[in-house]
Amino acid sequence: MAVRRLVAVALAIAVVSVGLVAATSSERVLVVEDADTGERLLTVPVHEGSTVTLAYTHSVEKTPVEDVYTVNGTGLDNTLMRFESYGWGLPARENVTLRDGWFVFDPDRSYDDLYVKPGRVADHTLRVDGRAYDLVELSNASSVRITVTRRTAISRLFRQ
Repeated sequence: MAVRRLVAVALAIAVVSVGLVAATSSERVLVVEDADTGERLLTVPVHEGSTVTLAYTHSVEKTPVEDVYTVNGTGLDNTLMRFESYGWGLPARENVTLRDGWFVFDPDRSYDDLYVKPGRVADHTLRVDGRAYDLVELSNASSVRITVTRRTAISRLFRQ
């Protein structure tokens, strides 16, 4: 009888331990959600140092622009901006260098969340660790909020 009780207690402890680990262990994810409704449009696993690039075509110059971010905790560090030609809204007063045909500079800014209005002309694309996502198609050209958050194993069962 004592052995059965010991086994039952050990089993109960194991079940509770597994439940606690599942509830508290987490992974980092990049989330793209509708800026107005909060509806999740995309959830992508990321890690410390993951590269997130917002690529688009400048509306006036019709040349490519890339804003590169690095995942830092649950923030996004804007580590690089590169563009092929100067145009409205691009950094005219920054320390910009020319590298491989691109104007490049380090904005040295960090964001907890990033708001973007994907445009059909600009053709906004989000690249996460090299994988591309069409932000215009995902959002139907509506404003989005991009964040990095932690997601537990249990929340993965109930959300994207």
